Amino acid sequence: MTTFFMRQPLPIDMSGGNWSHFRDVLPAGTEGVRIYAVGDIHGHLDHLLAMQAAIAADRAQHPVERVVIVYLGDLIDRGLHSRSVIEQIAAQQNAANETMEIVCLTGNHDAWLNEFLTDAAVLPLWGRKGGLETLASYGFSPEEVMRAMADPVAAEVMRLALVARMPQRHKEFIATLLLSYQRGGYFFAHAGVNPDRSLGEQRKEDLTWIRDRFLTSRTDFGKVVVHGHTSGPRVESLPNRINVDTGIYATGVLSCVVLESTGRHLITVDRGTLRALREQQMETQHG
Repeated sequence: MTTFFMRQPLPIDMSGGNWSHFRDVLPAGTEGVRIYAVGDIHGHLDHLLAMQAAIAADRAQHPVERVVIVYLGDLIDRGLHSRSVIEQIAAQQNAANETMEIVCLTGNHDAWLNEFLTDAAVLPLWGRKGGLETLASYGFSPEEVMRAMADPVAAEVMRLALVARMPQRHKEFIATLLLSYQRGGYFFAHAGVNPDRSLGEQRKEDLTWIRDRFLTSRTDFGKVVVHGHTSGPRVESLPNRINVDTGIYATGVLSCVVLESTGRHLITVDRGTLRALREQQMETQHG
């Protein structure tokens, strides 16, 4: 199985702009640990399970004393299995030990779910952006969700029903997701940072929503910012930031960057990986 999960080098791309001011900047480090940063999952359980297996395989192939696994937010919405994704990551976080730390960040989609638990008014917007699929994973029919999106009274009824049926551990998990995380020369946030503010002065809106002002900036932010939120066809590895969101709901690709010392590597899980895994599992089951 490990042959499906070979890490690939992830060079720093210094083309496409003026990066000359980074040529004398020391490469970011990780303070003696290895960091796996996983991009937006969006309710895709099979990809998540395969990525967790890939990380386990990478640890076996490249042993290290301690790892930190960072989930960059947008765990839910769009895909069909948001409830199971929350359950799986929460269980992994609870099983963390001295050799493996699990860090979970909030994305704008995760924040919508948390907001809906106390305010039904967010449903018309959230439902159109993937909340329908998340609510379906908790047992509501698409027709029920559509009616609630159009009727404030029905939305409140649905909110109360979700509060009643959503496991308390799921509510606590969503409510306690972090806005950011720092380790060594890296700063992790779902969307990015405001280039006009120091890392210590970032606001929730920027950390979960920012796009163009951050994405077009050639600023040295003080640390390399690792983020998702804005999907692209491939991982971006730039001098000042790394974008790990490869648009799983459109491309079928979930990406993870591996950061250790000053090195950058990449692990991907795509639909072909999932097919190969299923075929191998069938062969194993049938001897």
